[in-house]
Amino acid sequence: MMDSDVMENRMKTRGQVPGLLAAVVLAGMQALSGQAADGWLHWRGPFQNGTTLEEGLPSKVGEAIWTYDIRGRGTPVISDGRMYSWGYKGTGPDLQEYLTCHDPETGQIFWQLGFNDFLSDTVYDRYTIGSPTVDDETGNIYLMTTAGEFFCVTPEGEIQWIHSMIERYGRLTFPNGRIGAPIIAGDLVIHHIINSYWGADGPARDRFYAFDKKTGDVVWSSTPGVGPKDSSFSSPVLGWANGRRVLYAGTGCGNVICLDVRTGDPIWRFQLSYGGINSSVVIHDNDKVIAISGKENIDDSKTGRMVALRTGREPAEGASGPLVLTYDDELWRNDLCMFTSSPILVGDHVWQVTHTGELVCVDANSGEILSSYKLGTSQLHASPVYGDGKIYIPIISGEFYILEVKGSEVSELDKVTLEGNCIGTPLVYNGKIYVHTTEKLYCFGKPGDNDGLVKPNLTERAPLPEEADSLQIIPADILLEPGDYVQVRTRVLDSNGMTLAEMPDSTGVDIQAFVPPTARVKARMNAEIMGKGLLIASEDPVPSAGAFKATYQGKSGIFRGRILPSIPFNEDFESFEINEAYPEGHVHHGVDFSYPPLPWIGARFKWDIREMEGNKVLAKTLDNVLFQRAITFIGGPDYSEYTVEADVMTDGNRRMKSNVGLINQRYFIYLVGNAQILEVSSNHDRVKQSVPFRWDQKKWYTLKSRVDMNADGSGVVRAKAWPKGEREPEAWTIEVEHRNAHAKGAPGVYGFSPQARYSVYMDNIRVYPNN
Repeated sequence: MMDSDVMENRMKTRGQVPGLLAAVVLAGMQALSGQAADGWLHWRGPFQNGTTLEEGLPSKVGEAIWTYDIRGRGTPVISDGRMYSWGYKGTGPDLQEYLTCHDPETGQIFWQLGFNDFLSDTVYDRYTIGSPTVDDETGNIYLMTTAGEFFCVTPEGEIQWIHSMIERYGRLTFPNGRIGAPIIAGDLVIHHIINSYWGADGPARDRFYAFDKKTGDVVWSSTPGVGPKDSSFSSPVLGWANGRRVLYAGTGCGNVICLDVRTGDPIWRFQLSYGGINSSVVIHDNDKVIAISGKENIDDSKTGRMVALRTGREPAEGASGPLVLTYDDELWRNDLCMFTSSPILVGDHVWQVTHTGELVCVDANSGEILSSYKLGTSQLHASPVYGDGKIYIPIISGEFYILEVKGSEVSELDKVTLEGNCIGTPLVYNGKIYVHTTEKLYCFGKPGDNDGLVKPNLTERAPLPEEADSLQIIPADILLEPGDYVQVRTRVLDSNGMTLAEMPDSTGVDIQAFVPPTARVKARMNAEIMGKGLLIASEDPVPSAGAFKATYQGKSGIFRGRILPSIPFNEDFESFEINEAYPEGHVHHGVDFSYPPLPWIGARFKWDIREMEGNKVLAKTLDNVLFQRAITFIGGPDYSEYTVEADVMTDGNRRMKSNVGLINQRYFIYLVGNAQILEVSSNHDRVKQSVPFRWDQKKWYTLKSRVDMNADGSGVVRAKAWPKGEREPEAWTIEVEHRNAHAKGAPGVYGFSPQARYSVYMDNIRVYPNN
């Protein structure tokens, strides 16, 4: 729920651009700064390809200067004399991920922020498979947790903004825990997720989200691929193409993609494999992108391939992207195979560790394999780093190598065995080597400053601006509660996505409600634009969603938003009109239905509303086994101290039933049909407790849950269930204590139909304050 102080703060932080008049023309050459701050700001280094210009780097590992006992699977970064590492501590329900600020010389800790896992499928301690990124302008640090909390924090450890990507944008969770790292492009910070959101973004897809790095407002989202087969943590790589700032990345649908950094417009995609691509690409001579896959190829039965793709292709004039590239766009290919480790580029040589543990040198111009050096039997995640004529590379079994590079050949300078598995890429900076293993963080090398440290000059300039082409409205996606409001600002962009003018209060911009002609659900957001771009939500507590179209001097842009009711609220589905029918051949053919509430996250294709015994109820659909589980959020991510209650039922028989339940403050509370239990969980490997509870198929029950927080940050999750219509029992059926309890989170509903066999149903959903 949003109080007046929060609303006032939002108005202070959104829509204001200090020093700008109502419209500021940004004509002339626009500088897009590269790395200006001292440090190693991104896990791929200043050139985005795993290389450094620094000289005087270690040839031997030697004794550690310092170590820190924290497990990790990623890469630390350094900025202006501070190092930021990403690791995890604790076991069971007390495990937390920690962003830690160190002195890179001594390991001294300046501050530390801890984050819970929640509502995730992460298993086997697969945490912190990602890395922070530092903004060279502000020094702020950007990171996404394994649970999908994407945040900005200052060098002093103060969080500036945070988004729960699972609750706010429908991010999907995977057992492998792979997250990756964001990139920063000018005023944007960009991250890649797979999500199932709402409206046109309801289908599960790889999506890229760009946020204003200072305010956290979403500037654009982009869907450049097709249905994913896997998750992907391929880090985007920035480049230039035909005057446009672009990024390249791999996706969970097996594509290499290119999109416009300033607008998110998809430019092209190339289907490299059936499974996801997790390795990042490298750009060679700005005319080719080199990528590698470790999954089954599209055109033969082999697994894995490295390709070079021609850059610069674009959709035909007037056509929307992405353009689908063909094999004619390949410059070369070879049969190398790697699933998660990324290549590095040293001149005209690509160095790649394969899935069988070989370091291979490839000619970047022809794809010819020039040499191979055996490191171990396998490799996972960790990528090489090159500097001062040496390659630094850990392998998963714990060995760490320093190799001397002579042309296309390498020879061993040193090899040591570290504690734990080496999954993260090393950081090589200021004469030191930092390696994070699954046991500890190591610092090797020479104390003090390295005279061979070189500060790269990566300032780039965009082409001269062209004529105005479109509008960009910020925020591009809005979430409000009844009576809440937000300031929208407008940018005028040229055909290359560069900003020509910015209007912080959208003065002179005509903004009207807009229903896309392709929308299946013709709906409008129950809000109106007041003067100076102020969007105000109606006081009506009914959820709504829709789009708006902004027009200025003949150019236009679209933004959209949702309104979710404040607590208390309820939903009995009686207001929905049952006017849709499933086609012939569909598993639900003959069932009339209505679509679920449009503003709900993760509801599309997983639930419908239908008549049952004279009532309208929410029903789990069974047409797609990939959607046998539905995690659906019906409120905002910042709700807290509430109770959720609903009537629930499962189809099935004596031997097989489905699961149905609630989501309360980042905990699942559900009845498990086959096991005949009532369970509370937040991650199946961590927070999970249950008690016996006998319940029958085709019989309605009432399920109720609340979370009570204590002053020390601990809490108790309480739940009870009883046959619908009977007196509510006084005692709770289950009470689960959690030392690091989730203090807030979106309410929601949960359904799981194993093998898509039997539906579950819900009715009379109620959310109200605990007290």
